[in-house]
Amino acid sequence: MDGIGQIADSISAELQHRLPRQRKTQRGKLALLVATMLDVRSANLMDLAAGLPLEADRTDMRYQWITRLLGNPLVLSDEIMEPFAREVLEQAVTEGQPVVLILDQSKLSDRHQVLMLALRYGERALPLAWRVATTEGAIGFATQKALLEAVAPWIPAGAPVRLMADRFYGTADLISWCQDRDWGYRLRLKGNLVVFDEAVKTGACAGEKLFSLEDVELTGKRARTHIGIIQDPGHAEPWIIAMYRFALPYMRRFMSSVSVMHDCPSDLVEWLAKGGAQYTSCGTKIRITLYPVGSP
Repeated sequence: MDGIGQIADSISAELQHRLPRQRKTQRGKLALLVATMLDVRSANLMDLAAGLPLEADRTDMRYQWITRLLGNPLVLSDEIMEPFAREVLEQAVTEGQPVVLILDQSKLSDRHQVLMLALRYGERALPLAWRVATTEGAIGFATQKALLEAVAPWIPAGAPVRLMADRFYGTADLISWCQDRDWGYRLRLKGNLVVFDEAVKTGACAGEKLFSLEDVELTGKRARTHIGIIQDPGHAEPWIIAMYRFALPYMRRFMSSVSVMHDCPSDLVEWLAKGGAQYTSCGTKIRITLYPVGSP
């Protein structure tokens, strides 16, 4: 038996253990395809077809075998991933930290984008579930919501959750969705969103050296949230982040940047840690609320 065959047998046995009701033919084909992917180290279908150990001599016939399998409506990625995802989520909870989920989008082709929800595990992001859409831009909130609601029941009951996402997803809809479920969040915002309490846009806040906004209304949907703004030295654009809670580690990083950029007093971080609520120096206005480090 070749190396791919041995790996496929091992994967098939694991699938049978976790998905005892899965059809044998589906399990065998999936195991063979995954083993081939590990061998060729590519997700490109032509690369997979070239390396697939089938009796068919022609690559195009092996390519058709792959497309038929992937197009089978009975092959449901959520059902296959669920037992694996539940296991890593349970492991993450036992470590005593919030379950950190990462929502991200990648380009698959000129016409297709994939929206991925992953678990941050150490220095890695472990994919839990995904959705593919035919679009050239950002995948909308309806698909984001469907993906999040598919994974939410897999998270152990009572576990604190924190969702992190780039500025494609810093929207009032997603903020409200997280708040309704008492999920923590760190969502990067675009610079053109209106902050009604301050009568400015998010990008202008960074320009005015306003580095934190507490309990403000965001966009025309009036989603209430905290906002932290970090301008790292050497970076042209600020990080504008919607937050469920302000946490001390974020503020330490933020204040380090401020002290470098504005020559502010070195004891400012210590002052804030002791409960300071406002500080004005060097033309920099700061309004901040501190919560325990473990807050979501």
